[in-house]
Amino acid sequence: MDPQTDPVNALAMLQDVITNARAWGEFYFNMLLRPWIRYQVFIAIALMALAWGAGSLARPRLHDWMRAREGWPRWRMRVLVIVHRRLRMIFFVVLMWIAVLVMRELTWPSRSYLLAIFANLAAAWLFVVFATRLIDNPLLRTTVRYGAWIWVTLSILGMTEDTQRLLESMAITLGDMRLSAWLVVQALVILTVTIALARFIAKTTTARIRSNEDISPSMQVLAVKFLQVLLYGSAFFIGLNMVGVDLTGLAVLSGAIGVGLGFGLQKVVSNLVSGIIILLDKSIKPGDVISLGETFGWINALGARYVSVVTRDGKEYLIPNEDLITGQVVNWSHSSDFVRLDIFFGTSYDDDPHAVRRLAIAAASEVKRVLAHPKTPVCHIVGFGDSSVDYILRFWIKDPTGGLTNIRGDVYLALWDAFKENGISIPFPQREVRMLGDAAKAAETGGLLQP
Repeated sequence: MDPQTDPVNALAMLQDVITNARAWGEFYFNMLLRPWIRYQVFIAIALMALAWGAGSLARPRLHDWMRAREGWPRWRMRVLVIVHRRLRMIFFVVLMWIAVLVMRELTWPSRSYLLAIFANLAAAWLFVVFATRLIDNPLLRTTVRYGAWIWVTLSILGMTEDTQRLLESMAITLGDMRLSAWLVVQALVILTVTIALARFIAKTTTARIRSNEDISPSMQVLAVKFLQVLLYGSAFFIGLNMVGVDLTGLAVLSGAIGVGLGFGLQKVVSNLVSGIIILLDKSIKPGDVISLGETFGWINALGARYVSVVTRDGKEYLIPNEDLITGQVVNWSHSSDFVRLDIFFGTSYDDDPHAVRRLAIAAASEVKRVLAHPKTPVCHIVGFGDSSVDYILRFWIKDPTGGLTNIRGDVYLALWDAFKENGISIPFPQREVRMLGDAAKAAETGGLLQP
C-alpha cells in the first residue's frame, strides 16, 4: 500500500505535526517570559498606539488636500484613497522599521528579533493590501487578500513546511486518486490565478473588439461570448492539469453529465443554440426595432439565453432566443432604417380632392420626424365611402426607436389644423330616429299630432 494513503501513516503524520505545533507554541511562550521579549511586545503596542494617533490626526488633513486636487488622473486619486484608508498601518510600518533599525544599532540583534517579525508581517500585509486593489472583482479580491495574508504569515514565521505536512495528512482516497487538503488549496490558488488572468485577457480583448467599428454588433457579441467560453474553459482545465488532477476521469464524468443535461435542459440548450444562430445570421442585432406579438421595442442586449427588448413605456422584456427563431418577428430596421407609416382619413364630397391631397402632403411634411427627402409623403384616394371620400396618407421616418404612435398622432394633429384652416370638413355618420308608434298615430289624425 502506498505509504501516503496508509491511514496509520497519515495518523502518525498528523500527530507529528501536532507535536511540532505544540513545541512551537511552547517555544514562543517561553520567549515571552524573557524580559527583552516583553520589552519588544510593549514597544510594538506603544508604536501601534502612536501610529493610530498620528493617523487619526493626519487623515482629515490628507482628505482636505485630496479634495483640492481637482483634475488629477483617476488612477492617482485611487492610490491616494487607498493611502488615506491605510494611513494608520503605513505609520505603524514606518515606525516599526525605524525602531528595528535603531535597536540593531544600539543593542544586540537578538533584542530586536521579535520587532523585526512584527515589522515584516506589517509590511507584507500592507503590500498585499495595495497589490490586491488591482483586482476589480470584490469577492476575488477578498479571497486573494486573505489567502496572501495567511501565506506570508506562515512564511515569515517559518511554518510553511509544518502546515503543508498537516494539510497533506488530511486526505481522503477516491479510487486511485488521493484527495488531500493541500491538493485542494493548491487547486484553489492555481485556479484563482488562471481564472483571474483569463478574466483580465477577456476584459482587455472585449474592449478592443467593441471599439472596432469594422465588426458588426452581432459579430461583436458572438466574438466576445466565444472568447469568454474559450478563455475560462482553458483556465479551468489548465489549472486542474497544473495541480495534477487526472482529466481522463473528468472526461467520462462530463460525458455522463452532458447526456443528463441534454435531456433535462432541452429548452436551455435550444435557447443557447438559437442565440448562436441569431448572432451568426445577423437577423437581429443590438439597436434593431422589432415587433413580436404585442411586444414592440428596440433590442437592448443579446444574451446566451434571451434577448432584452426595451419598449417605449420603459418595460424590459426578456424574450427567449427560441421564440425569435421559430416565431414571426417584424424587424423594422433589419436592412434599412426607413419605416413607412400609413394614415387613413376621409373628407366631405363637397371638398376638392386635389386640394385635400396637397394639404395632406404639406401638413405631413411639416412634422419634424417625417422625411421630406429622399422618400416624400404621398396621398391617394382609396375609395368613395357612404359619407366621405376616403384617402390614405403615406410617409416615412428614419428613427423607429422614437416611437410610432406619437408620430402618427403628430401627423393627425397637423391634418386637423390644415383642414380647419382651409375649410376642409371631416364628415361623420348622422342618424335619424323615428318612433313607429308616433308614425301610426300621425296617419290616423291626418298627420297632425297633439302635444
